[in-house]
Amino acid sequence: MVRPVKLDATDLRIMTVLETQGRITNSALAEAVGLSPSPCLTRVDRLEKAGIITGYAARIDKDAIGELVTVFVEVTLHDRRMGTVSRFEQKLKSMEEIAECAMVSGHCDYILKIVARSVTHYRETVMKLVEESGLVDRYFSYFVVREFELEQRSFLNSAQIGE
Repeated sequence: MVRPVKLDATDLRIMTVLETQGRITNSALAEAVGLSPSPCLTRVDRLEKAGIITGYAARIDKDAIGELVTVFVEVTLHDRRMGTVSRFEQKLKSMEEIAECAMVSGHCDYILKIVARSVTHYRETVMKLVEESGLVDRYFSYFVVREFELEQRSFLNSAQIGE
């Protein structure tokens, strides 16, 4: 069993800064969180090795690269047996159009975020998922008509960190 890493308020500050400024230098990060560079780097390394920090990414403006269609899709499976769930999730992993996925509680089993080149491409993606997997009972699509960016928000503000 993996032992959870004990996190403190300084770790939380480091993660919060890195979440919005992934390319920040170690010296600037250290200054932002009130540490000297060496202990800051040690903490970042520990967070990376523990699998808490899993990578660094760039945010891409979808509108700047062309007209894309974003659709949220509620999916209900025929059944919820482990084998069905596992096969469905494997199918999702093989489809590059699935940008995000969450298994949820409520009236459906999954909520997907699909980003496609066009409505036709979206339809082809859903048909591929429904027909090839044979696991989907029903689905409902919600086309995004407008996206707007909230200020950069972090789930870390809700995390309970030990003292």
